Amino acid sequence: MSEGLTLDDLVVPLRALRLLAADLGHLSAPAVWVTTIYPDRLELSFHDDLGGFEAWCDALGIAPGAVTHGTQSGGRTQVLRASAERSGAKLELVAYAPMFVPVLAGVAA
Repeated sequence: MSEGLTLDDLVVPLRALRLLAADLGHLSAPAVWVTTIYPDRLELSFHDDLGGFEAWCDALGIAPGAVTHGTQSGGRTQVLRASAERSGAKLELVAYAPMFVPVLAGVAA
């Protein structure tokens, strides 16, 4: 578990974040999550920014076929996920965006 961990124990994802900021600082800023529960993981999440998620995947060399798609909130939110390794850290990229349902003209809701 995460008992007894120090900030030094999170050096791997923090180093990866520092290098990503230096190398890819021109990309959209994600929400960043580092946790003692998974001390080797760096999560970058994108809320209502699928273009930002796609740009990060492209910059990290993640193939479109490696991105998984799911839904949550009863199908109202789409969730995209991708993983990569960088500087010894496991990167988890996650994007959340509303599902767009086409509206047909002349159809009553």
